[in-house]
Amino acid sequence: MADPYPSSVPHRSVRHEDKRGFLQKLAEFIHPGPDSKDELIDSLAEAEDNEIINAESRIMLEGVIRMADMTAGDVMVPTPHMDVLDINAPYPELLQTVIATGHSRFPVFEGERDNIVGILLAKDLLKLQCQSGDTGPDVRHLLRPATFIPENKGLNDLLRDFRGNRNHLAIVIDEFGRVAGLITIEDVLEEIVGEIEDEFDVDEDAGHVLALADGGWRVSGETPVEHMNQTFGLQLPEDEFETIGGMVSHAVGRVPKRGESHDLNGLRLVVQHTKGGAVKWFKVVRLGTGA
Repeated sequence: MADPYPSSVPHRSVRHEDKRGFLQKLAEFIHPGPDSKDELIDSLAEAEDNEIINAESRIMLEGVIRMADMTAGDVMVPTPHMDVLDINAPYPELLQTVIATGHSRFPVFEGERDNIVGILLAKDLLKLQCQSGDTGPDVRHLLRPATFIPENKGLNDLLRDFRGNRNHLAIVIDEFGRVAGLITIEDVLEEIVGEIEDEFDVDEDAGHVLALADGGWRVSGETPVEHMNQTFGLQLPEDEFETIGGMVSHAVGRVPKRGESHDLNGLRLVVQHTKGGAVKWFKVVRLGTGA
């Protein structure tokens, strides 16, 4: 019997393979196209429902769309909550601030806080300690140039600038030339991809309470109230709130901002970091020992 499929003629697949790319399928799905950004976002949600895209892709695409109308002023850390270093502070004081806050980059000022003279990388300061001992010489020669941007600079343009240079922190200036805050590449990217784990994020196995060299503690906002009672010898009610972050937010009446403090049963809890509408980390000291 003759071969129904001669070797010179390729076999035809019984099943049709969809070779359209992701963007092509998405474009065909929303054709002829929405008339507004809100309609486009609704179309993305519908595309997810129809399994054209997955949830992670929808979140990122929505972030890109919304970011187009956002400026540095919308997501910056305002001046009162900036962690900055005084160029004239003793070396041990600078080192303690770096360790306590846990950031990788710091604006450095001279005289007034508005007078930003450069950016100091934590790794450079730590290298200096290894080379020069605890006293340390003047850190001025370690400073890197600061990047200044206006409040109304678009996040799209800012992200392009961040990608084009290695200065992933910018100082935001208001219309009068005063320092309004700071913004990092992480702040911009989180508008697209959501929360990014950083130097403040630790594995759950590492615990909720971390001892600091100055006698204080770094406490996660998700620390159970029961654990706070056991660790600090407190008698906080354990049936009203599950976490210490929730208890403090309820007492303040809102989610406190970075730099704000709240006194509780002989402890002072200073907000170090917030994300996603919740406190991520507190710096905790016993009242009377300094904050």
